[in-house]
Amino acid sequence: MIVRTYHGAIEPKDLANAVLAAFNQGNLHCQQIGQGDKLMVQIATRDRAQSGGKTAITVNIQKVQDGVTVATGEHEWLGVAASLGQTALATLMNPWNILNRLDDLAQDITSLTLEQKVWEAVEKYASANKATKLISDRLSTLNCAYCDTANKVAVGSCEGCGAPLGARQPVGCPKCGNVMPAKSAFCSNCGTALTQ
Repeated sequence: MIVRTYHGAIEPKDLANAVLAAFNQGNLHCQQIGQGDKLMVQIATRDRAQSGGKTAITVNIQKVQDGVTVATGEHEWLGVAASLGQTALATLMNPWNILNRLDDLAQDITSLTLEQKVWEAVEKYASANKATKLISDRLSTLNCAYCDTANKVAVGSCEGCGAPLGARQPVGCPKCGNVMPAKSAFCSNCGTALTQ
């Protein structure tokens, strides 16, 4: 499972609609489940698909403070593997059979890259709406424990009273957008090394 957080003016419903629009076509069928701040978009091969094996993936979209978290479920690819196996077996028996299975082969290759294509669609939508994996402006301020003045993240001392702030600075993962407590060495979501 891959989880990424996008900070910015981005809503679960709008992102779900973008995913539906991108994948509810051709051999794929999409449906949205849930409402409000927690949505799922299920993408699967149509029941009567003309070519290729069966595949399915679930995209979970949840509202978080100043953005959304997107997670992809396990990619079901066994039907695709079976279809690829059939193509290989038919080709071994008679190499000319590959010509009859080109549509199946092309659809199977597309299905194997479905998760990557989902993330490309999510990244494209987030980028178009100026949502990033960087900590949002509101989350990038730190209130002083002594005088409650809002200070920018990475400032060593309070701009209002001079009290030290360094030990409380949050860290954002540059790869997945997860916000981590101060002094975290690695992201708890994706394992990326964090620079202080």
